[in-house]
Amino acid sequence: MKTSVALAADHGGFVLKEELLPWLKGQGVELFDLGAHSYNPGDDYPDFAKVLGQAIASGIAGRGILICGSGVGASVAANKIKGIRAAICHDTYSARQGVEHDDMNILCLGSRVIGLELAKELIEAYLKASFTGEERHCRRLNKVLEMEEGL
Repeated sequence: MKTSVALAADHGGFVLKEELLPWLKGQGVELFDLGAHSYNPGDDYPDFAKVLGQAIASGIAGRGILICGSGVGASVAANKIKGIRAAICHDTYSARQGVEHDDMNILCLGSRVIGLELAKELIEAYLKASFTGEERHCRRLNKVLEMEEGL
């Protein structure tokens, strides 16, 4: 089954997003480029986190990649959307394990922290990973989902 991936970045992540686009298109994924579509130093990461998070939460795409300068703001903002489990990852172990153990559905990257080649490695690890469904991981995920519901 083809993986659907939504991609978005603010001005801080714009250059890295544009560098990643041709590579991602060659990875056999259904790609949704949700912007920014031009460099605007006045744009704000919450706007892109919102549109990307809503695309994931609504099922338009199965996975998301969100890029800002550090990755931190993008992660904080995306996690405010119900159904989103976003994490900043700058190592392949976390990018893979975040999906396998925590059912992470948005990978956040900091373009001022990592370069293009590492970004590709992280995305590869993230996209190849699957949630294990192990009892302990489901139990923990259910606790997170209860927190999201305010329980």
